[in-house]
Amino acid sequence: MQDLLRRLIRDNRELTERGNVARYIPQLSKADPATLGVAVCDLEGAFATAGDTSTRFTLQSVSKPFALALALMDNGPEEVFNHIGMEPTGDSFNSLTKLETFSSLKPVNPLVNAGAITTTALIKGNSQSDKFRRLMGFVRELAGEEYVGFDEDVYLSERETGDRNRSIAYFLRDIGALHESVEDTLDLYFRQCSIEVDCRSLAKMATALAALGEGLIPVEYRRIIRTFMFTCGMYDASGEFAIKAGIPAKSGVSGGIMAVIPGQYGIATLGPSLDAKGNSVAGIAVLADLSRELNLYVF
Repeated sequence: MQDLLRRLIRDNRELTERGNVARYIPQLSKADPATLGVAVCDLEGAFATAGDTSTRFTLQSVSKPFALALALMDNGPEEVFNHIGMEPTGDSFNSLTKLETFSSLKPVNPLVNAGAITTTALIKGNSQSDKFRRLMGFVRELAGEEYVGFDEDVYLSERETGDRNRSIAYFLRDIGALHESVEDTLDLYFRQCSIEVDCRSLAKMATALAALGEGLIPVEYRRIIRTFMFTCGMYDASGEFAIKAGIPAKSGVSGGIMAVIPGQYGIATLGPSLDAKGNSVAGIAVLADLSRELNLYVF
């Protein structure tokens, strides 16, 4: 496995030149576009890694499956999906279009920004700081002994420039999908996105979703989350990724991708150079090649 990962990093590193780092969050624009790393963790906690796996990055949208897990554990599926739909979308992750045209007047799924903001609001706590303390504690528990931190600069950068998400959140309140304070919910969401990991810690966290037996996340909720990742996890390129790689995955605009092989592995890649849809160019290639080499396809 180690030799295979080294070869995949070597063969795909040139792809880091084909995209661009995210710039709409100013702090993310400081990332080195040449960065590329991959970590694979099996269900016993053994790692294989290659490339820039010690580089730290914020979860961004890769946080959404973990917030969904906590919301499900706090409320149960019936309550969560009373507020959020279950359908994939061909629109961009930060689109407002479906909110106005979808017949149920609720976010289409928990992995687009509208659904993720609603999910975050469903996390229970006595205050926003208590909610974040619970979420951070949950992420750290999933990561075990691996690194988890918080990037204050990214959080402040998101809070300062998050006008699109503010528009989404106020629209959610207007249609009755969000009942919490908009600004308080957004502050929690920006903090959630600014949780910091590296490839090893993200791969270890992914094993909590890959496990088939008892675990920190109930079996039923793992199945729900993996299904959302497969159908919606790669923004509006989810169908294309499903054909190329055939595995559940979730990407984020910091360049991270988390992938799950049920019963086998948690996988993380980092490549800050993104394509036009906000996914890591080289990270997608590494995962597609790894899936092909090891026949990891779920379908």
